[in-house]
Amino acid sequence: MSLVKELEVRVKKKLNNQFIRNLSWLAGSQFIEKVLRLAATVVIARYLTKYDYGLVAMIMTTYEFTQVFTKFGIAGKLIQVEEERLDELCNSAYWLNWVTSISLFVIQCIASFGIAKFSNAPELVLPVCALATVYLITPVGRIQATLIQRENRMKITATINTLKMVLSNAIAAVFAVFGLGMWSLVLGKILVSPIDFIISLKCHPWRVSKKFTTEHWGEIFTFGRGILGATLLGKLRDQLDYLIIARFLGIEQLGIYFFAFNAGLGISQSIIQSIAVALYPHLCSLRSQWSQFKKHYFSSLKTISFIVIPFVVIQSSLAPFYVPIVFGQKWIVAIPVLVLICLSAIPRAFALPPGQLLIVIGKTDLNLVWNLAFTLMFTICLLIGVQWGAMGVAWSVLIVHFIYVPCFFMWSTKFVFNKLQFAQTESTVEASPEEEKPEVNESESLPAKLPLDNL
Repeated sequence: MSLVKELEVRVKKKLNNQFIRNLSWLAGSQFIEKVLRLAATVVIARYLTKYDYGLVAMIMTTYEFTQVFTKFGIAGKLIQVEEERLDELCNSAYWLNWVTSISLFVIQCIASFGIAKFSNAPELVLPVCALATVYLITPVGRIQATLIQRENRMKITATINTLKMVLSNAIAAVFAVFGLGMWSLVLGKILVSPIDFIISLKCHPWRVSKKFTTEHWGEIFTFGRGILGATLLGKLRDQLDYLIIARFLGIEQLGIYFFAFNAGLGISQSIIQSIAVALYPHLCSLRSQWSQFKKHYFSSLKTISFIVIPFVVIQSSLAPFYVPIVFGQKWIVAIPVLVLICLSAIPRAFALPPGQLLIVIGKTDLNLVWNLAFTLMFTICLLIGVQWGAMGVAWSVLIVHFIYVPCFFMWSTKFVFNKLQFAQTESTVEASPEEEKPEVNESESLPAKLPLDNL
């Protein structure tokens, strides 16, 4: 009985962990979303041709790449900033979001002509421009959505994500059945975009209280430049294989690769994104508690291992069986690529925590340097791998992630926690040079200047 009680206590303790609760909400919403998305993908895969899939890949690549510029540190700064300065930064960030989004709408419309020429597919111009209209909608509730994350109310974030993806996939599946081809996915994204601001405005009372201002934009840019650079490089890596395949192998080969990527990495990638969303505000809230900060960081790594690794191994091993049954015989050719891309989810999951760790302590530039090095290495490997077709690209993606991520993880973890330990010890010694102080719990009593700020 004592063993049962001990196990019960340990389970309750785990469930009371803020990171676990947040991750549970986000992962739960992603699970529901992906089950329904899988159903939609089954329908879409049977009604879209490989060429249609290639066109969708180029449309989404353009959108995902321009979308990076909406995430250049505004959310990160608002989550991290002190409470007394929060409202004034929110007002500045609100107007900055609008300027950025309107600019991106124009940029994506102009870029559509270059993308069409690059891919030798003139039919891409109109859908790429249509998808840019999302930028004219999302800024309405973006600040409220960020404040909800700051308050660790991930249940709301999870609800928004679930509703958007469920409705988007349902709309796309219906339109695909009616023969709209690539437009089925484009219209699905456009029609659900208002859900973000509708729920965010309802669930958070903040409203803009100042007229247009550029105050604090410089501060936000200074904080966010490393985040923007790292995010931009990360998104470039995410889309680079699509661009290289489209240029060197053609739209149909891109369609095969894009299907394999989404069917193999789609669910895993959603889990990884949930981890990132839950981890950052959780670590930010513990910046002033050294022992808890360290403890929860390493605890999050165990959680990631427990969730991601078994799932990826099972999914990749069952791919030869479920792909022809679920998606149809025409996609059997994509199975080897799917397995390799699926396995790359394991190192991808462990690339996020060290990056988040550097951002939390304000070392965004170091995160940018590592991302720049990874992007250069990734590009070289892809250009070599494309000589062997889509399989060569898939092998390149897998190998480069297994080389880079362990190096980045070990360096960043050693850098942060060795520096933190040294800074804390140094602060303690300087505080009492002549007499020995009674022992105190470091999680309850920290130096006036936090070790995190000494880095």
